[in-house]
Amino acid sequence: MRVFACVAATSLALLAGPAVAAPPQRVVSLKLCTDELLLLLAGPGQIASVTYLSQQSLESPLWRQASRYRANDGSLLSVAAAAPDLVVDMGGGGRDVVRIAPRIGARTLLLPYPQSIADLEAAITRLAAALGRRPAGEALIARIAALEASRPSQPVDAIWVGGGGLSIAPDSLGAQWMALAGLRQRALPADRLTLEQLIVRPPEVLLRSRYRDAQYSSQQQWLDHPLLKHNRSSRTLVTDGRPWTCMGPLMIDEIARLRREVGR
Repeated sequence: MRVFACVAATSLALLAGPAVAAPPQRVVSLKLCTDELLLLLAGPGQIASVTYLSQQSLESPLWRQASRYRANDGSLLSVAAAAPDLVVDMGGGGRDVVRIAPRIGARTLLLPYPQSIADLEAAITRLAAALGRRPAGEALIARIAALEASRPSQPVDAIWVGGGGLSIAPDSLGAQWMALAGLRQRALPADRLTLEQLIVRPPEVLLRSRYRDAQYSSQQQWLDHPLLKHNRSSRTLVTDGRPWTCMGPLMIDEIARLRREVGR
């Protein structure tokens, strides 16, 4: 009978499957871009620390929300005292995090920097699953899918420009977001825009980032050149540059706003 009971208990355990791990309750993020994802996906009480960058109004639209939590400097040492149970990092520099985190009792989730909207959706899915917050991840992905389903069929020629004429590649994640707003990013040599290019062949839409306006205003003075003021063939739209740093879910509302401005 004891043998039968043991076999029966083992069978029931196999039918039940592996035990589901409890959702983490002290999650820390070591990058600005994982801060954004964590702040949008985590449930009440799950966040222990985010980077100091996300608490700066010049860097993140979520700075008020981020300021509720302990700040870190992007290193695991700066969050060890918070006794995290999950450490979220992004990029290829997380090897030390993987080695050290188990020593403080934490699991790690390393996400690659997304190169496409599909990559971003995969990152959202992975973090939402790790947090035990799958519905929150699915809700964000559904909003992206809604933009993709209503994508304008005939995007207009456009150029995104930041400080010093810095632009983006036509196959980049930023360009993919622009396409959802009805804008087709033009290919530029070295992904930079010059005054001469604007004068000779102006785009239909110039998408001008206002990231750190006060700090980088001198780098955009050439955009106020008198020759450009007489050029009526381009329409300038201003975009909040902060979501473009990570090009994550914060882009959803910005792209919807730009779509309305473009009239697509």
